Amino acid sequence: MMALSDLFSRRRKDDPEADGGASNAPTHPTKALKKFLATLGSHAQPTLLDIGPVVGHNVTFFGEHLGCKFQVEELSKDIDRHAREDKLAELPEYLSKRFPQSDESFDGILCWDLFDYLDKKSAQALATQLVRVLRPGGVIFALFNATETLPTTKTYTRFVVVDDTNIQHRPYSAARSKQKPLPNRDIQRMFEPLRVIDQFLLKTNTREMLFRK
Repeated sequence: MMALSDLFSRRRKDDPEADGGASNAPTHPTKALKKFLATLGSHAQPTLLDIGPVVGHNVTFFGEHLGCKFQVEELSKDIDRHAREDKLAELPEYLSKRFPQSDESFDGILCWDLFDYLDKKSAQALATQLVRVLRPGGVIFALFNATETLPTTKTYTRFVVVDDTNIQHRPYSAARSKQKPLPNRDIQRMFEPLRVIDQFLLKTNTREMLFRK
């Protein structure tokens, strides 16, 4: 598992301005994060997987609040590589083998909005792997686009946790745009046998969902 010092070093190398200084990026409320933290707080030294980009502030935030072991797998880079090489048809198979971790390795998983950039087969392949590496009693926090109006620009979002009720959204360039949103029933089926313990439709047309094993 990657050490915190390694995470900070990699974050600075990949994007030296990712966490530094003031930012004009908007901050939006979150309703699910507080419950995610409370659920993980019942575990002694929980293990946390983040499939978004390395964000040093988040490493510090979750470390201070949970005393957790933190690991990052930057799936956006994998999506970009497949898009640039015109190999998106191979992405489902790649994701089905992407995680070397053993079964039931993590108490919590942060997905952010990565599922928005995947077709249905790729999304299912990823969800299956996340369910596999989640421990019984563990919880997944994920965001899903809930509007049919897709963005005209290709950008990811770096989610920077301000506190347990606010998250700053910092856009950065992507090789693929968001895809057509998945129906809520399809999302729930993807994560079976996990159950939805909470979901919120935010004013930003984003659906926050918490799944528990």
